[in-house]
Amino acid sequence: MKTLNSFLILIIAAAGIWLAFDDPAPLPTDNLPSPQFKDTVAADTVEWERPRFDQRKSERRKMVEQGIENRGIIDDQKVLDAMRHVPRHFFVPKNHQEYAYDNRPLPIGYDQTISQPLIVAYMTDLLDIESGEKVLEIGTGSGYQAAVLSELTPHVYTIEIVKPLGDQAIKRFEILGYDTIQTKIGDGYKGWPKHAPFEAIILTAAPEDIPQPLIDQLAPEGVLVAPVGNVNENQVLTKITKTKDGEITREQKMPVRFVPMTGKSQKQ
Repeated sequence: MKTLNSFLILIIAAAGIWLAFDDPAPLPTDNLPSPQFKDTVAADTVEWERPRFDQRKSERRKMVEQGIENRGIIDDQKVLDAMRHVPRHFFVPKNHQEYAYDNRPLPIGYDQTISQPLIVAYMTDLLDIESGEKVLEIGTGSGYQAAVLSELTPHVYTIEIVKPLGDQAIKRFEILGYDTIQTKIGDGYKGWPKHAPFEAIILTAAPEDIPQPLIDQLAPEGVLVAPVGNVNENQVLTKITKTKDGEITREQKMPVRFVPMTGKSQKQ
């Protein structure tokens, strides 16, 4: 049972999505390690290799147990395991390494942030991803959310409009062994028609309303999760579901605050 207190904790934490840190140095892509080994997972329809790292493993476990699992709002073991496996400290700037496993968002430069782990886990949980499904992410950022998604399915497509961040993410995925993630640099407003439809779509920046091309690229019975709203007003984490017949339903989950989605969506 998801308690009211747990939701209040999440809402309060989500409200801190922007922090008053100095703009950090570029995200590190040098001196990143190769994975110690790759874990091959056999599922009903697909199997794929996923990188595994021992560095700061106990901190990842503590982050999940104390910052996510104990909140009582996420009970999908696959999502919790994904959060345990992905090394968040490889996706944050060097000058914020000590905070990598705190339950807080962190700046990554270019007026962008890496979301707090609890929000990443919650949004991932809302998508209800099955192995073999295709997932589209709008807003690659550091690449952390995409790496978490790639623990659940090998078919992850991600788009980043800020070229330096996109370039860094591509290099980071390559070095760390996240070989199944496909990354494109460009405006996410139009989605990625070449690979549509997607069973799940996630936005990690807030549009004033959901771009219609993304709704069009959502598969029947698919789920889209996004923060929606003006940056100067209340934003609401919204779950959109498309029925078999193509009808759209919306659920408002909680108030949040994310960086705004840039590009065409903010020029309509």
